[in-house]
Amino acid sequence: MSSEPTILAIETAGLAGSIAIMRGAEVIGGLNGDPQVSHSNTLLADLDTLLAQTEVQLSDVDLFAVAAGPGSFTGLRIGLATVKALAATLDRPCAAIPTLQAVALAGGASNTSVALLPAGRGEVFAQSFSVAANGAVAALDDASHISPRKLIERYGSLENVLWCGEGAHAQRELIESAAAGKSWRIAPREENLAKYVAALARASFTANQTVAPDALRAIYVRPSDAELKV
Repeated sequence: MSSEPTILAIETAGLAGSIAIMRGAEVIGGLNGDPQVSHSNTLLADLDTLLAQTEVQLSDVDLFAVAAGPGSFTGLRIGLATVKALAATLDRPCAAIPTLQAVALAGGASNTSVALLPAGRGEVFAQSFSVAANGAVAALDDASHISPRKLIERYGSLENVLWCGEGAHAQRELIESAAAGKSWRIAPREENLAKYVAALARASFTANQTVAPDALRAIYVRPSDAELKV
């Protein structure tokens, strides 16, 4: 295994999802999914397409990375199962990357970034981070599953916030209405979150913080709908 790994990253936490391949610090290819089609129907075909486009063989991959959640329950399970199977077959290590951490990194450097993902029923998954210019991401609080009203209660007193992710764009009107007099910004959309999953996985690889395939676990943050009905 090389000192600079070739990383295959899968992100199926959102409706569309994305995949990317990174070699060292360079992203050499990526594909975005279709939000209208289930990951189970497209993920393996998309992987084949990306490998062909980048002329990378699965055997060339040193590290498999996956967005571990929060996010779509079904999507997370598909992504985790795919990475587990590929990594176990090839005897490769894995990196489980918190989805909201990747969302914050995608937004860019900021002393306070609030990463948001839609959680269904108009609610969001939310967590705040600091993001350094060198790509280091540090959590400032714990991930939560909250309503838009609770979101503003939680972060409304902060003067400088970079709001990141699909959830920030879904809640743009609310964020802008609550921003009066504050230095709040909404980061541009980033369609391919997988390349940021890969970047964080590279940091895990460098720090020798990878895990075996069977150690991968989803980060759900909230119970599933089935569990809530019990």
